[in-house]
Amino acid sequence: MSDHAGAAEDLVAEIEALEDKLAEAKRSITARFIGQERVVDLTLSSLLCGGHALLIGLPGLGKTRLVETLSTVMGLNGNRVQFTPDLMPADILGSEVLETGANGERTFKFIEGPIFCQLLMADEINRASPRTQSALLQAMQEKQVTVAGQTRSLEAPFHVLATQNPIEQEGTYPLPEAQLDRFLVQIDVAYPDRGTEKDILLATTGTEEAQSHQVFTGEELIAAQTLLRRMPVGDAVVEMILDLVRAFRPSDPSSPERVKDIVAWGPGPRAAQALMLTVRARALLQGRLAPSPEDVLDMAKPVLVHRMALTFSARARGEDLGALIDEVAAGLRRTEAAA
Repeated sequence: MSDHAGAAEDLVAEIEALEDKLAEAKRSITARFIGQERVVDLTLSSLLCGGHALLIGLPGLGKTRLVETLSTVMGLNGNRVQFTPDLMPADILGSEVLETGANGERTFKFIEGPIFCQLLMADEINRASPRTQSALLQAMQEKQVTVAGQTRSLEAPFHVLATQNPIEQEGTYPLPEAQLDRFLVQIDVAYPDRGTEKDILLATTGTEEAQSHQVFTGEELIAAQTLLRRMPVGDAVVEMILDLVRAFRPSDPSSPERVKDIVAWGPGPRAAQALMLTVRARALLQGRLAPSPEDVLDMAKPVLVHRMALTFSARARGEDLGALIDEVAAGLRRTEAAA
């Protein structure tokens, strides 16, 4: 057997072992976070890709519960910060305090903030001021923070799962485009269906609740993130990613007329990178060894919807970016089927 064939077999064995571990992790998560399989898959995908996720949904839909459960199942040290208008950057990053020793000598000591963890839940992130929101930018991109002129690394792996309430917008500060682009995916958390809501009622209003158990460690998650990047991606998938991303740029010749009419600006190269990673994660979670063009179309909305903007007139007419992404994806799907 050639070295190349042996390496390929080893990769297949590693991927299959990871798929089994991910299936166990999903069972453990859904023991406490009932239903909402797509939300669980997208959140797990963001962790597998080493990225951050923005969860958007009404209060009481289980967003906080999901993050707490993920912290347990993935073996990550987690912290939660409730963002409020008076929250300051130091409340997240930490600060230096002046201490007086036994001999009277005064020194500065750094007190770590809640960002020094592996899984940070930024609850209602848009309620904090832009100054405080920006405190997360360096951490999300570079996995380090700078306080009092000194740079401090965050523990790996480091992930931010932020939540937003789409209804109560009074007194909030919309996230700037640069920060939105740092989120790998936007996950819309909807109301559960009737059957799922019945299961939730029966499972959470008794004397005992089901508990999740740890499946991964931080080191194992890092190994999974490395393995994901080794998964092969076919030319057809790469071309589909490029077709999709470039279709939403109004200045691109391949962009449909409807996109040119209503989109002010489209996704950049980071969106293509996000798709390249998330399609692999979707394949892993579904027990496949490599992604397909269908994975690209399925991940289009969560990866692209927060990386685009409508024109003023399109917003005034009530146009919807999610519907536009579905429309363009459907057209690419028909083209793929015809080919």
